[in-house]
Amino acid sequence: MFKCICEMKLKNPGLNTICTHVGEVPDEQFKGAISPIYLSSSYQFMDVDVKRYPRYFNTPNQEYLVKKIAALESTEAAMIFASGMAAISHMFLAFLKAGDHIVVQNTLYGGTSNFIREEFPKLNIEFTFTNGYTVEDFEAAIQPNTKLIHIETPSNPLLTITDIEAIAKLGKQKNIVTSIDNTFASPVNQNPAEFGIDLIMHSATKYFGGHSDICAGAVAGSVAHMELIWNVSKNYGGSLSDFTVWMLERSMKTMGLRVKAQTKNANKMAKWLTKQPFVKHVYYPGLKTHPEHKLAKKQMKGFGAMLSFELEDAFDSDQFMKQLQLIKASISLAGVESTVLSPTQTSHALLTPEQRAEVGISDGLIRFSLGIEEIKDLKADIKQAISAIK
Repeated sequence: MFKCICEMKLKNPGLNTICTHVGEVPDEQFKGAISPIYLSSSYQFMDVDVKRYPRYFNTPNQEYLVKKIAALESTEAAMIFASGMAAISHMFLAFLKAGDHIVVQNTLYGGTSNFIREEFPKLNIEFTFTNGYTVEDFEAAIQPNTKLIHIETPSNPLLTITDIEAIAKLGKQKNIVTSIDNTFASPVNQNPAEFGIDLIMHSATKYFGGHSDICAGAVAGSVAHMELIWNVSKNYGGSLSDFTVWMLERSMKTMGLRVKAQTKNANKMAKWLTKQPFVKHVYYPGLKTHPEHKLAKKQMKGFGAMLSFELEDAFDSDQFMKQLQLIKASISLAGVESTVLSPTQTSHALLTPEQRAEVGISDGLIRFSLGIEEIKDLKADIKQAISAIK
């Protein structure tokens, strides 16, 4: 099924060159400047090199798009799925069976935590959430039947930073496969394969799409590992419509430009928020006060476009979000428009209050996804919202 698909004619192409040109479907008939869309769900099976079928993840648009993803993550191969949860669940099920064990970071996206807690017991798959996110925490959780170690850095929503290289080395020492949710950083700001991580997944809904109009997921890794995931995924389904695949390839052309602009805004916003009297705490790895700032600087090219903050107790976070006029109170993240949400009501609503408290997610926490607007306008919107609820 898989071969090395990230080869390029240019040697060491830059980020924006990869985003723009790798993974384009050649328009052999009309020589158009963009990829044509192949919407067929039925293809010839005799006298062809590839027997194409949408559920087998090998339609023309799917086949070419994953070249871009693999090139961006410096891996041999990749797959695209119908959602981030489809990507991570298929990845887990490819490497875990009844009687196996997974070590999972405790600071994790709520949907992933919920999937593990609800589905793994049905499959007799054992799991341990770490007590912290240092390499010692992960090593302490390893058992004789551990087959997978999964991390998320920066984490959702508290932006904790895990040592990618240390986890990769631990996995190699123990002969355990390692995986990472790289959604918050995106390939623009972090490339885990460079530090030895085996599998890299994304909610492609976020920075890959970038315009709040696509739902998709992705996994990148070696040919051998992707073959194992494909063998599971062809049975479970989860493939993406080719129109959405085409939209995603189109959107990814500007990902480098978008994410760098968003990251610049996040850096400025985080520093500004720390100086505001109405803010109790800001969570952002780009701040020198962040406990893992030096580690983030070591393994990230940029600190990302996500931050979280808590208002002082005198200010109601729900009322604050309702008063915002430019910044949208909206689920999801990473669009070109800035958005805020309450993790307890959205991304981590599936967890119990006790589970959220264990990882430090308070009811007053606000997660902030920076867009590409002018930073002065975003600051002005926050100021007027605070004034409205004083």
